[in-house]
Amino acid sequence: MRIFTADEVHAALPWTVLVEHLSKAFAAGAHAPVRHAHALGGPDALLLMPAWSDAVVGVKLVTVMPGNATRGLATVQATYLLLDRASGQPLAMLDGEALTLRRTAAASALAARYLARPGARCLLIVGTGQLAGWMARAHHATQPGLERVLVWGRSPQARAALAETLARESMAATPCDDLEAAVRCVDIISCATTSTEPLVRGAWLQPGTHLDLVGGFKPDMREVDDDAVAMARIGVDTYAGALSEAGDLVQPLRDGRITREHIVAELAELTRNEAVVRRSPDDITLFKSVGTALEDLAAAQLVWTQMQAASR
Repeated sequence: MRIFTADEVHAALPWTVLVEHLSKAFAAGAHAPVRHAHALGGPDALLLMPAWSDAVVGVKLVTVMPGNATRGLATVQATYLLLDRASGQPLAMLDGEALTLRRTAAASALAARYLARPGARCLLIVGTGQLAGWMARAHHATQPGLERVLVWGRSPQARAALAETLARESMAATPCDDLEAAVRCVDIISCATTSTEPLVRGAWLQPGTHLDLVGGFKPDMREVDDDAVAMARIGVDTYAGALSEAGDLVQPLRDGRITREHIVAELAELTRNEAVVRRSPDDITLFKSVGTALEDLAAAQLVWTQMQAASR
């Protein structure tokens, strides 16, 4: 069994290759049951996220240990185990955090292929946490017209640091302190925060804007207000996950601001050309993701096959 470090996982998953692989995986489908959550006592928890296809079986094991802060360790840690479907033989163990960061950003880049306006030139990253930089990298690598990246976060130091990091990677990235002004002048807005209050307002959105919401993963989390959701044509990673976990959809649905018909398509339908979200250059579009085990499985399988090909 091969063990892949975080650096090896990132190196094996070039953005354009991963996005295309995810597209094929969503179109083909896979078995991805609802994740299992187990209380371990106190605040500690174990999450199990299985999925399988005709070729491989995989499971992501995630531990949440708040006490790790006193140990100098990350609160959330993840490992991915990949097995052969026919024999059950373990094939690989992968760094789960790197896999999650990469596949999350790639899924948004895949959605933007269908939802963003062609020729998008300016990207706004809302948030400065660990995922934010990967969102910028994925969109920058897969949107050939992007010329500028703006970075907004609550901390001036953090947004300046992220912009500097991205600039060193040959992106024209600059920090901004006025979120409203930034929202009004960009083509794609990618939010990667843990906010429980809306940050982006519908009143600020311009015709043609694409909203990419990846931060909120619980019903009490919000990144945009109800007005933004109500004026958008919406795509999701999966109906099952987004309609039960995404506060940006669950809350306006509960309050009657939108109906189920506002959610036009999930990624499987988009990749099979069974639905259309963006109908015109002026449509405001929104992609909401909470993650699916199918993405982990597809990305892990790609790491494995890339390694196999390189060793021949």
